[in-house]
Amino acid sequence: MQKTMDALIDEFNSTEGKEQGIVINVTAISSSAELNESLEMIANSDPGAPAMPDICTVYPKVAIRFQEKGALVDLQEYFTQEELENYLPAFIEEGKLEDGGLYVFPLAKSTEILYLNQTLFDRFAQATGASQEKLATFEGIAELSQKYYRWTDAQTPDTPGDGKAFFTADSWFNLAQVGMVQLGDSLLEGESLDLESEKYRHIFETLWVPAVEGGIALYDGYSSDLSKTGDLVCSTGSSAGILFYGDTITYPDNRVEQVEYSILPFPVFAGGEKAAIQRGGGLMVAKSETRREYAAATFVKWLTAPRQNMRFIASTGYLPVTKQAFETDMARQIDEVEDGRVKKMLAAVTGMYEEYRFFTAPTFAGFDELGKDYERDFKALLRRQGESARSGTAPTVEEALAQLKD
Repeated sequence: MQKTMDALIDEFNSTEGKEQGIVINVTAISSSAELNESLEMIANSDPGAPAMPDICTVYPKVAIRFQEKGALVDLQEYFTQEELENYLPAFIEEGKLEDGGLYVFPLAKSTEILYLNQTLFDRFAQATGASQEKLATFEGIAELSQKYYRWTDAQTPDTPGDGKAFFTADSWFNLAQVGMVQLGDSLLEGESLDLESEKYRHIFETLWVPAVEGGIALYDGYSSDLSKTGDLVCSTGSSAGILFYGDTITYPDNRVEQVEYSILPFPVFAGGEKAAIQRGGGLMVAKSETRREYAAATFVKWLTAPRQNMRFIASTGYLPVTKQAFETDMARQIDEVEDGRVKKMLAAVTGMYEEYRFFTAPTFAGFDELGKDYERDFKALLRRQGESARSGTAPTVEEALAQLKD
């Protein structure tokens, strides 16, 4: 990502920037965690805080702090409505904060997809008759998860209860959010979770049954870790995570197997709307003086234009942010992408763009903490109940859901 951005910045400085007397100077490169720490120091006016940059990559949740202090430019002042209509509406909406201003301009966006170890699945399907079509719905995935666990468990009859997981989600909170949207409802009521509806009960029960049995992995890391050891067949996760998937499995005995991955659209709960979450970071511009704000906005506009945007996404695994890039440029340029993994991902997301509705999660101060609490409680509950099931004392789904609500 750094290499690509450096090349684009050099090109801007020698072309558009040179013509307009604008020079982009990179003052800091760091991980998201380090960057957020620096921004927190700036927002708090802490001693030793770095100077506020004119432009910074940021997530909307971080931008809120600066917007509340009146420190950010509403980029709607520098983009015409006609220009803004060239971008995907959901991506633009995510960058708008409480007062309706556009403070985070889309750049590094992603959605969620289904990663499938095709090699392991084909082996499973050949032995059991499992159908890949079932991967289109979460109910089908739940069914296959139970079937896979029992099939792998039966391969070692002298060691009962050692079956393998079939599926996991990198974010159970995202899965629940998307599931509720697919079913025409919401996981949130205001700024609180709403777990009382029958639709949420269906989502919970669909996942609870195979998770308690062992067919769903409740892992604290990323699914790409489990994929590298063959402890998983498929998972939902960010499309930007594609570069973390390799093409081999390393087993406990150090045997290495070459495998192939397929990238499929995000599954849908049966009877629901085809919907998927979109998320990611963007660029915020500090409020300063008109000429600096104009210069920063000029670079943002240039960087996110279709030509530059396609160069950025082809090497980073992110998604295009303009309609032109999604609707025409990407389909034409996919064949030119050098990384086969990125190529598969872009092809899958292009298909989703035609059939799915992308939606944006709410942006409020406590949203991240709410998601972390749900994730922690959901996995802890299912782990406990899995242990209870193995000892013959598993609760009913009604009792399990009641425990989660508490």
